[in-house]
Amino acid sequence: MAPASTALRPETLRDLARDLGIGTDHWGYDGTLRQVPDATLLAVIRALGHEVEDEEDAARVRERREDALWRRTLPPVTVLREDEQRTVAVHVPHGRGVDLSVQLEDGTVRALAQVEDNTPPREVDGSLRGRARFQVPEGLPLGWHVLLADVQGEITTADLVVTPTRLHAHERLGARRAVGVQAQLYSVRSARSWGIGDLGDMRDLAAILGARHGADFLLVNPLHASEPLPPMEPSPYLPVTRRFTSALYVRIEDVPEYSLLPEFARQRLALLQGEVAPWNDRADRLERDAVLQRKMTALEELFAVPRSAGRQALFDAFREREGQGLADFALWCALRERRAPADPPLAGRDSDEVSAAQADFAERVALHEWIQFVLDEQLAGAQSAALDAGMRVGIMHDLAVGVTEDGADAWRLGDVLARGVAVGAPADQYNQLGQNWHQPPWLPEGLVADSYRPWRDMLRSLMRHAGALRIDHVLGLFRLWWIPEGNAASDGAYVHYDHEAMIGILALEAQRSGTIVIGEDLGTFEPWVRDYLTSRGILGTSILWFETQGDGSPVPPPSYRSLCLASVNTHDLPPTAGYLAGDHVALRHELGLLEQPLEQELAEDSAARAHYLAELRMQGLLGEDPSVEETIIALHRYLASAPSLLLGVSLVDCVGERRIQNQPGTDEEYPNWRIPLADAEGRVVTVDDIASDARTGRLLGAMREAVRGY
Repeated sequence: MAPASTALRPETLRDLARDLGIGTDHWGYDGTLRQVPDATLLAVIRALGHEVEDEEDAARVRERREDALWRRTLPPVTVLREDEQRTVAVHVPHGRGVDLSVQLEDGTVRALAQVEDNTPPREVDGSLRGRARFQVPEGLPLGWHVLLADVQGEITTADLVVTPTRLHAHERLGARRAVGVQAQLYSVRSARSWGIGDLGDMRDLAAILGARHGADFLLVNPLHASEPLPPMEPSPYLPVTRRFTSALYVRIEDVPEYSLLPEFARQRLALLQGEVAPWNDRADRLERDAVLQRKMTALEELFAVPRSAGRQALFDAFREREGQGLADFALWCALRERRAPADPPLAGRDSDEVSAAQADFAERVALHEWIQFVLDEQLAGAQSAALDAGMRVGIMHDLAVGVTEDGADAWRLGDVLARGVAVGAPADQYNQLGQNWHQPPWLPEGLVADSYRPWRDMLRSLMRHAGALRIDHVLGLFRLWWIPEGNAASDGAYVHYDHEAMIGILALEAQRSGTIVIGEDLGTFEPWVRDYLTSRGILGTSILWFETQGDGSPVPPPSYRSLCLASVNTHDLPPTAGYLAGDHVALRHELGLLEQPLEQELAEDSAARAHYLAELRMQGLLGEDPSVEETIIALHRYLASAPSLLLGVSLVDCVGERRIQNQPGTDEEYPNWRIPLADAEGRVVTVDDIASDARTGRLLGAMREAVRGY
C-alpha cells in the first residue's frame, strides 16, 4: 500500500513559491504589508506549470527543476554585461571531457578557460552527470554570440548575449533638454484622413510641431495591431501583437501602388474615403470598425496591382528580415478573418489543422505581410520627416504591457505566455479595486528556454523607425502582478523576472538602433528600481500631479531626476483643464470606482490641487484669478524648471481639450480611446489647425522660452 500523502504545509508552499520567483507578500499603496493567500499562490504556481497539492508534490517540483539543469549540456541562454565576468556550467556524462568556446557574431571563435568546480556528479535519468565550469571573460563585443560545447566531438550550442553596461543613446542630445508633444494619434485627423488619425497624419503632425513649434519629439500611443476585421478592441494598450502595426493607421493614398491604379479604380477608393471623410468633423466619437472595413477593401485593391521587380525585391527583403514572426502573424490574420464569432478558438500554430490550411490561405497571408511592409515604409517616412523638420528625437513610440488573451501573440507564442492568469495591478489610490488588464504574462522560464528571442524580435521591429521608445509599466520587466482566473484584481501575486536579462537585451537592441528608452516607472515599486534603471541609461517618468511630498505639497521640479521624461499629466488622467475641475473624481464616482464618499474624494482632490496652485502663486507664475489656459501655461512653466532631459506637453493641453481619453477600470461604461481631439468649445481640431493654432503656439512657446530662453 502506498503511503498516505502528507498535507502541504503553509511554510512549504511559501518557500516553494519564493523559489519559483513568486512574491508571498507585497506592500500596498497605503503602506500596509499584505500576505498573498495560499489559494492564490497555488493558482500562480499552477500557471507556471507545476501541480502541487501535498509535500511530495513540492519535493518533486524541486527535483524536476534541478534535474532539468543537469540534463542540459548548456543553459539555453546566458546574458551578461560587457564589463562582467561570468562562469558557465556545462553538464556532461560523468567522466567525459568537454571544451567550451564562443563564436562571436563576426564568426571569430575564442576558446574559454576552464575553472575549478568540485560539484559532485548527480544521477539523472538513471545515469551520472558531471559538471564542468568555464570562465566567460569581460570585454567581449556587444551582440548575440554562440557558445559551443565540444563533448568528444559532439557539439552543443546555446546563445550568449553581451549587453551594454549602460545605454548611451540619450547622450546625443547633450545638455540641451528636449521639449516634445504627447498625442493619441487616432484622435488627431486631417481632411485627408479616413475618419481616424493615421501615419500620414503622424508624419504631418511631426513636421508641423518640429518646424513651426520647435518640438523635439512626438510621443504617440501604441500603434500595435488589433483585430484584422471588426469588431476592433479600441484600447491601443490591448493589442493582438506588440510586434506589428495596425492596418487602421495606413494612409491609403501614400501607398506607392495607388499612383499605378487606373482612374476608375482610384475613383472607387475615393468613394470609400468619401464615405468616412465626414467623420473627420465629428467631435463626439471615433468609428474604428467602419474605417477598418473600408481600408481593408482599399488595401486588397492596391495589393492586386502588379509590382515592379524593384518593388517586389523590397517586399521580399522585408519578409526575409521579419522572418517567421511575420509569416505567423499574417497566417493568424488570414485564419481569423474566416472565423465566425461562434466558432471554437483557433487551433494551435503547430496543429495539423493549421498546417493543412496554410496552402489554402497563401494569397491572403501574402496580403497581410504586404500590409505590414507598407506600414513599415510609412513609419520610416514619418520618422524621416520628423528629423527633416528639425526634431532631435523624432517619433517616440509606445510599447504596451501585453497582448489580448486570444490574439496573434497568444496563438504563436504559446510556450512563453502563461495560461489561467492575467496581468494587472493591485489597488492604488486611483483604482482602489485594482486593475485586470486581461493580458497573459510572459512565462519567465519560457523566455529563458526560447533565449528571449520573442522579446528581442519585438524590440527590433519597434525600434527600427523610432527615435525613442516609451515602455509602459517598465516595472513589468522586474515583476508583474498575476491575477488567477476567477480572482478579483486585488487578489493576485507578483511574479519576478530576470530583470538583468530583460533590460540588458532592451539596452542592447536600443544601442544598436540608436533609440532612447523611457520607462514608465510609476506605481508601487521598490526604491532601488529607479536607481537601477538610471544606472543602465534608461530614462524614468515623472508626472507633475504624482510628485508629492508627505504633507501633500509638490516636490520641487528642480529635484526631479535628469534622466527622465517629465510632463504635467498622462493618458490615464484627464487633460489638465479637466483635472483642474476634478472631472476624474466625478467620472469615477459615476462609474462606481470610488471606495470613499464622493464629497470626501472631491475635498481631498481639491486640497491636493490647491498645494500646486499655491506654489505657482508663491513663485509668481499665477495671478489670483487666472483663466484655465493661464493656469495650464503656469503649470508647464513650473514643470520646465525640472532638469529632466525630456519634457512632454500633451496635445490635449495645447488645444484646450477637457475630456479624458481613458478611465482605467472601465470598458463599455466609458468610451475609452474613442474621443476625437477637440478644443475647449468642443470643436474638432485637425492636424492642419495645429500649424496656426494660437493656443498651441502660446503653450509650446512658453515651454520653449522657459527651457531655451527664446
